[in-house]
Amino acid sequence: MQVSDLLRPEAVKVSGQMTSKKRLFQELGEIAESVYGIAARDATEALQERENLGATGVGHGVALPHARITGIGAVHGIFMKLERAMEFGAVDKQPIDLVFALFARRDSGVDHLKALALVSRTLRDSGVCGKLRANSDPAKLYAILTEDSSSQAA
Repeated sequence: MQVSDLLRPEAVKVSGQMTSKKRLFQELGEIAESVYGIAARDATEALQERENLGATGVGHGVALPHARITGIGAVHGIFMKLERAMEFGAVDKQPIDLVFALFARRDSGVDHLKALALVSRTLRDSGVCGKLRANSDPAKLYAILTEDSSSQAA
């Protein structure tokens, strides 16, 4: 599995400023609907339900919100770079500016876990994060995410 298996170029976005976690999840839901055909409301609610179990801010400015949804066929990803970091309740108490959301079938099991592990490994790499933070062109962000993970297999 590679990041390019999870992420379409049109699912890479740059956002000026998010005012809240709720608004971020709404935006991710809207992108999920426009790119992958996942109902925005379902995506938003599923992200919030998962977040209520525990924060998905993994530290170092990175958040990996994820959710399982009935009726989708594969694991789908959305990457968003925030131009202004926002409070997210991350484990290290630092604001986040890089968000990689994942949506998987409710019964996806291992595929969901492999995707989460792959994205986590990719965004734990300080070099990758540095390149992402230095760019604001969605096409370049997609290239960074897919080139740096192409040699990693989950």
